[in-house]
Amino acid sequence: MSEKEKYFKEFNNGLHRIGKVTMFFTLCILLAVPFLIAVIYDASVDVGGFWKGFLKVAAVYIPVSIVEFLVYTPMLGAGGSYISFITGNVTNMKIPCAINARDIAKTEVGTPENEIISTISTATSAIVTMLVVAVGVLLISPLQPILEQEALAPAFNNVVAALFGALALKYFSRSPKIAVIPVVLMSLLCIIVPDMITDTGTLVIASGALALLIGFLLFKKGKL
Repeated sequence: MSEKEKYFKEFNNGLHRIGKVTMFFTLCILLAVPFLIAVIYDASVDVGGFWKGFLKVAAVYIPVSIVEFLVYTPMLGAGGSYISFITGNVTNMKIPCAINARDIAKTEVGTPENEIISTISTATSAIVTMLVVAVGVLLISPLQPILEQEALAPAFNNVVAALFGALALKYFSRSPKIAVIPVVLMSLLCIIVPDMITDTGTLVIASGALALLIGFLLFKKGKL
């Protein structure tokens, strides 16, 4: 084993160790919220109601989380995935940041260099997001009259679309054979069912899975 491989293995093991511990405590904190509220307000907890509500939500989000793991982890790497799944804003902040950083650094998916770049970029995104939110909370009162102007409403409503549109064009142009069918189908779906436009998480997962399937079939046929 070379020095590079040795250091990367230690780096990766450290990521998984810290990531697993952090994910465990994050999950414990999330599940503890209703019980902590009950303690603070001296209220009784309906355990049966808690589990009924939990199971209803889990029935939806456990399959989604599995699909997100399969689709997002190759883009983010181990470190980036731990950070993204804990801090949130995966599709609208972390993935674009990681992809852009990878393009700037010219690293390839699956390489040690890409793992490090993805971890640094997603961590930076998380820190910047928290700082921006903190500044926004402090300045929300004086800025509220400006932010609520009708002229700015279209801009705020299309931030995510503009972000992903700029990123997507570059990747669609590289692999039009893979991109054309998911783009057309998702566009038609949003036209037929306009409410789906707001459900970007589901659309990204569905289109990502479809793109992977198309890429696999084209690869098997030797057309990639």
